[in-house]
Amino acid sequence: MTATAPDPHDPKGLIRESYRIAGITPGECRSIFLDWALSLPQGADEQAALAALLARHAPAAPAHPMTATLRAGQEGGATARRRGGRAGRHAGG
Repeated sequence: MTATAPDPHDPKGLIRESYRIAGITPGECRSIFLDWALSLPQGADEQAALAALLARHAPAAPAHPMTATLRAGQEGGATARRRGGRAGRHAGG
């Protein structure tokens, strides 16, 4: 028996498994999404991974809460950044 290589876009299979959970809620999908994002290897292209996962899962489950969560991740993922130091303490810069 040969082991299959992990999916580079879903290393732990979290997104794949979320689509198999009957009655999963949007909140649970957001929690799984966060765990997925943290499990990606450093330097991974998150937007490419999101696009690949949506292409794989969304056609069969367009109304699934994970589909909505992945789409939301595409829309706003890269813009949120923490500002440290003085810039983080002063809203005006």
